[in-house]
Amino acid sequence: MKQYCYDYPRPAVTTDICLYTVVEDDLRILLIRRGGEPFKGAWALPGGFLQENETLDQCAARELREETGVLGAHLEAFATFSEPKRDPRYRVVTAAYLALVPAADHALQSGSDADDARWHSMDRLPDLAFDHATIIRVARAALIAKLEREPLALTLLPSRFTLTQLQKVHEAIGGEPLDKRNFRRAILAKGWIRETGELERGNRRPAMLYDRA
Repeated sequence: MKQYCYDYPRPAVTTDICLYTVVEDDLRILLIRRGGEPFKGAWALPGGFLQENETLDQCAARELREETGVLGAHLEAFATFSEPKRDPRYRVVTAAYLALVPAADHALQSGSDADDARWHSMDRLPDLAFDHATIIRVARAALIAKLEREPLALTLLPSRFTLTQLQKVHEAIGGEPLDKRNFRRAILAKGWIRETGELERGNRRPAMLYDRA
């Protein structure tokens, strides 16, 4: 088969993954410490270059597995970033992915070209390589928008939970407190959850337990 030669420059393509979790009411993101240049030793998003025999989705899943040990996260592409000088080596276009996962379900194990992999609080992010601070900011806005359309926060809760627990997840992701009455009215109107008829009992006033509808 004759190989076609393009007249135009062919930029490299990468994927970058914004993997979020909530721990102790704190929104955190998974970062890796880069093991090679450029930005050796700096913190960055997991990700890497697209191989010729794979799709972008496959690339994102592979890079996440190789650099952090995380398997099975439901990754969703949310934006592309193509500023010409975003990579100091050459022209690189990246497809950015996001997911929300329970941290306890994933044992981190750095590998490939990553020297370390850790969850970092969104309130205390280190200096980041490339344009990853921008990607993370856009990803959080996309995550907040998804909360309005999908029962995404339920992935972080046990099978039975209180409305207070659910509200705390939404507050951690959104970064601001929510009015209790308005939140409960809005979340119940979506039809995503239902009362179990059981109460959570403890040192505080008993609270109704809910599960997925």
